[in-house]
Amino acid sequence: MAVVEEILRSEADGSISFGNHKLAKKAKVEDYEHAGDLLKVKTYNEMTKLEKNGMFLYESVPGTSVLEFKESDNSVEFIVEGDEDSQITVGLKDDTEYEVFIDGKNVGTMKTGLGGKLSLSVELEAAGEVPVKIVEA
Repeated sequence: MAVVEEILRSEADGSISFGNHKLAKKAKVEDYEHAGDLLKVKTYNEMTKLEKNGMFLYESVPGTSVLEFKESDNSVEFIVEGDEDSQITVGLKDDTEYEVFIDGKNVGTMKTGLGGKLSLSVELEAAGEVPVKIVEA
């Protein structure tokens, strides 16, 4: 189990890791610079949230630890870990279809609405780390 003790960190491959699903009290990191962007993370056992330049990027309920979070023009991928099954919402492009892969399995195509949010459920209880990949269809 690899919680992110420092709440938010940059990785050598250009990705970020954030969140700590083991915390009983809320913790946050604001104005964290990464690749020219300002990031903000709020996390604890009930919720983890990431914003980039003031815009919504990731939220999980209950809280999760997220490793190797990478985004490109047409995809987002990360490894998620938590103690319970989690509802995850990711900020993407408005009104766009995406192929979603959870733990290497294609779970289908999902479409974002006008807000660009895509929600998915990830079974984490007793699963350890689960890779998630979301690719524009």
